[in-house]
Amino acid sequence: MKTKLTLLLLLPAFTFAQGGILDQIKQEVQKEVQKAVPVDLSILNTKLGMVDIAGGLKEALNKGIEKQVTKLTATDGFYKNSMVKILLPEELQKIDKTLRKIGMSSLANKGLLMLNRAAEDAVKESTPIFVDAVKNMSFTDAKNILMGNESAATTYLQTNTTTPLYAKFNPVIKNSFTKVGADKVWASIIKKYNSLPTVKKVNPDLTDYTTNKALEGVFKMIAIEEKTIRTDINARTSPLLQQVFAMQDKK
Repeated sequence: MKTKLTLLLLLPAFTFAQGGILDQIKQEVQKEVQKAVPVDLSILNTKLGMVDIAGGLKEALNKGIEKQVTKLTATDGFYKNSMVKILLPEELQKIDKTLRKIGMSSLANKGLLMLNRAAEDAVKESTPIFVDAVKNMSFTDAKNILMGNESAATTYLQTNTTTPLYAKFNPVIKNSFTKVGADKVWASIIKKYNSLPTVKKVNPDLTDYTTNKALEGVFKMIAIEEKTIRTDINARTSPLLQQVFAMQDKK
């Protein structure tokens, strides 16, 4: 079996004469590979090597990071993007409604804006972490992503970056709250709300909440770009992307 598998991997570009002895050898080896290795043979039969497949997936991920995540770092990248805009947690929605009823809409609006501003600041710290995750992708990772579902690449990044991203985002968001005065604004908002009669007092951890919402927004935007590359041939803007994702199209 080992000899047959080695032969399969070494035969150059899998270009065999029709009806020749090499075709027969190829068929026999493929049967053995299918028995022992549960791998999609379309990958083995391609002229692209393992390096090219991994390279194509890395390019796709980097494209998603560069194109979509960068948008989030701009002013209003979260606040004016309906797909990722950070809304108030359920317990604070009660505060928001109450403040608006008593004529404090501007304060409520300011508090919401500051949550999104903090997220925009934090995402600027994400690129090095994503770069490391993409750089360390193995061929097995690449193969599973390529032949996976439409969000397989995004899932790979979530698995490999969520913990370090949270650790990076959380202090940035906390500092951002301090920098723009959001901590004082929200302390004032919550204090005013808690002083009202008959309301249930709240004391949410807005830093943790905003950190998690920022992470959700980042991965949502990457998923959008991944789906585009998988489903829209015109989005494959390099020969390598075109070749690699053409394999996915045939699965």
